[in-house]
Amino acid sequence: MSMVDITGKTTTYREAQAEGIIRLKPDTVRKIIEGRIEKGDVFTVSRIAAINAVKKTPDLIPLCHNIPITHVNVDFDVIGNDRIMVRVTVKTSAKTGVEMEALAGVSTALLNIWDMVKKYEKDEQGQYPDTLIEYIRVVYKKKHD
Repeated sequence: MSMVDITGKTTTYREAQAEGIIRLKPDTVRKIIEGRIEKGDVFTVSRIAAINAVKKTPDLIPLCHNIPITHVNVDFDVIGNDRIMVRVTVKTSAKTGVEMEALAGVSTALLNIWDMVKKYEKDEQGQYPDTLIEYIRVVYKKKHD
């Protein structure tokens, strides 16, 4: 087991975007939009969590290269009344891509949203019957010499 040897590769511009969705109760989504979540501004905290995760990806994924991140963008879209989509775009000039960083950012943002709203999502038994993270995927990756 070892990291892939990228020594001979040239440094190039690379970009990747990943996305994922969290399903929540409509009332929870309404509270997020209206800024009525007790823990604070869900979108701001989740954006910071995503950026931190992008920067910490090599600490989370053992064989992932530590590369210089030159830009991270995090977007949120409310879909219908019960879903929030997170998109993370990561840019670098490096010898390897940033797909894992984008995926780590999306996953962490979605987990952070869940953490911040879990109080509102629990049922009478303390379970999460309406809460679901889904469709985490790489939307695209680019490489320019």
